[in-house]
Amino acid sequence: MNEAHDAKDAEHSPWAVFLIFLRLGLSSFGGPVAHLGYFHAEFVARRRWLGERAYADLVALCQFLPGPASSQVGMALGLQRAGYAGAFAAWAGFTLPSAIALILFALGLARHGDALPPGVLHGLKVVAVAVVTQAVWGMAGKLCIGRARITLMALAACMVLALPTAWTQVGVIALAGLAGLAVFRAQAEAGVREPSAATRRAASSGARAGDLGPLPSVSVPLAGVSEPDSGVLGANTGAPGPRSGWLWLAAFFAPLAALPLLVALQPDGWLARVDAFYRSGALVFGGGHVVLPLLQAEVVPTGWVDGEAFLAGYGAAQAVPGPLFTFAAFLGAAAQDGYGGWVGGIVCLLAVFAPSFLLVAGALPFWERLRGDARMQAALAGINAAVVGLLLAALYQPVWTSAIHRPQDFALGLVALVALMSWKWPPWLVVAACGVAGGVLGGLAA
Repeated sequence: MNEAHDAKDAEHSPWAVFLIFLRLGLSSFGGPVAHLGYFHAEFVARRRWLGERAYADLVALCQFLPGPASSQVGMALGLQRAGYAGAFAAWAGFTLPSAIALILFALGLARHGDALPPGVLHGLKVVAVAVVTQAVWGMAGKLCIGRARITLMALAACMVLALPTAWTQVGVIALAGLAGLAVFRAQAEAGVREPSAATRRAASSGARAGDLGPLPSVSVPLAGVSEPDSGVLGANTGAPGPRSGWLWLAAFFAPLAALPLLVALQPDGWLARVDAFYRSGALVFGGGHVVLPLLQAEVVPTGWVDGEAFLAGYGAAQAVPGPLFTFAAFLGAAAQDGYGGWVGGIVCLLAVFAPSFLLVAGALPFWERLRGDARMQAALAGINAAVVGLLLAALYQPVWTSAIHRPQDFALGLVALVALMSWKWPPWLVVAACGVAGGVLGGLAA
């Protein structure tokens, strides 16, 4: 009896949470939708940490917030199981395997990059074209339905291409939120009062928040289990109280206001690095791929990382398990201004994920209110359309312009896209194949 009780208590420890998520971090290939499926199988079907309804609420909340949804779900599960230490343990276990792999790749590229055939790195840049094209296609199909949202997407792409700065992207996101509030509010209010069948289908298919309509029915129709309980989010996940929620939200917004002022006083050094990556992590609506244009605008024009290394690292990030946000660890380690290496990788990794932790802890107490707020739904509809435009602009510059120079590059990119979208190859296999193919093509051209 005591042994069973001790085993149950042990599973509530941060160390146990870390080990469970470490196994997932070593094996969770396939992107955020697949990650949510792995979590469902592990924590709903196998371990029964929470019920179907509570898990669906948790997924809905994390899709509603900016940041990497699957990582935020993991943090919330750790918070529910072992408090704030459990949230950190869940994040560390799920994130560190891919982060360490990408830091090692960055260091190897810096020290032994000349030993690689030049075509291999070019193949990694070409595969980034296929990956971003797939992301734009999939996101546009869910988030840019209708004339108004397509127009917002196109305007956002044009604006960031005309003025390619990090602050332009921030301004575009803010303007898109205001435009969504003006254009989509009536539709959102109607959806909140009476959700349509189409809205429920979109939610259960994994669409991001902002598709208009309430969000409690975002489900993960994967490993099926019987309904173990009917607990909802507020009652079943150990959410902090409203006072703690306000404190965490204040901690989220404070760096967004303070860091740019501090960087203006001291433009060089670690503060500038933390500011760039924290802001990028705080403004990613629509999924992990959207971090690409935000980070590119921060690190390439400043000279921290050159364009070729940036795209090579982004291609390599598709081949490792875990969240795509660990690309930040590669960029931090690959920095060329004296702030790189292991320390740079770890600092940038913590900075880009910090907003996600603060938002999850801050938003949990207010989820019931947020999920039915028509104004929030309308603003997010505009923001999500605009972030597709940001990603579309990034597909052209720098991804396409840096990788597609000759017919052979286009052909390789097309085959990679077909392999991802039609043949359903896993991303790591497509990355490896493009690296080999790029090396072969580079050798033939030499």
